[in-house]
Amino acid sequence: MPGKIRWPLVARRTHKWLALLVGVQVVLWTLTGFYMVVVHIDTIHGDHLVRAPAAQPFDLTQIVPPARILAAAPESSELRLQRYFDRPVWRAQTPAGLTLFDARTGARLAPPTERDIRLLARRIYTGTGDIVSVRLLTQAPQEMQSRKPPFWQVEFEGWNRPTLYLSPATGELISRRHNLWRIFDFAWMLHIMDYDARTDVNNPLLRVATWSAFAMALSGAWLLVWAFPRRKKKKKAAA
Repeated sequence: MPGKIRWPLVARRTHKWLALLVGVQVVLWTLTGFYMVVVHIDTIHGDHLVRAPAAQPFDLTQIVPPARILAAAPESSELRLQRYFDRPVWRAQTPAGLTLFDARTGARLAPPTERDIRLLARRIYTGTGDIVSVRLLTQAPQEMQSRKPPFWQVEFEGWNRPTLYLSPATGELISRRHNLWRIFDFAWMLHIMDYDARTDVNNPLLRVATWSAFAMALSGAWLLVWAFPRRKKKKKAAA
């Protein structure tokens, strides 16, 4: 009958064109998802690259009271007692940024130098490779877009390019990066289809691709269901 819609043909063509449009992305979802499942998340985080800080008690009889630090930095919003090269220090959060004070004398400490950063990075790094480069960055690289510069970047030798990022004010570890993390970050970008910030898991491109893949699956299921009666009729005709 002229004008009659041949639904199997419509489903087949729909499935074919949707597969051409989103098939590559479906493959990328599969491959990137496989990588993110196979490589343990603790490895991605780089926990194996740094030593856990050893618990060392403080001799409070030799520590200046926090009121003395607040007198030197009255606008501080937070004080924390910690260690810096094995000596106790007060870490003050001031409007100008983090500042260290000698916990025994109350004197303000100068920010760590490049030599200090090298020593601190070497102390916390678990590997044996030498330091390749030390740079004070004022612009964040792609792998540190979620952090606000400045920070020190310390890269060690090795196939995995282990890299530590340290605070220029206190020498504290900010983050660690390595090639497995960088591959994960690239895979995550492909997986969520956010090619800029790599953080938006609900962007328009991903939504279009997801619904297109869903329609492709539905049209494929329709073709599968429609195929069974046809095979059955052919068997009866042959009999």
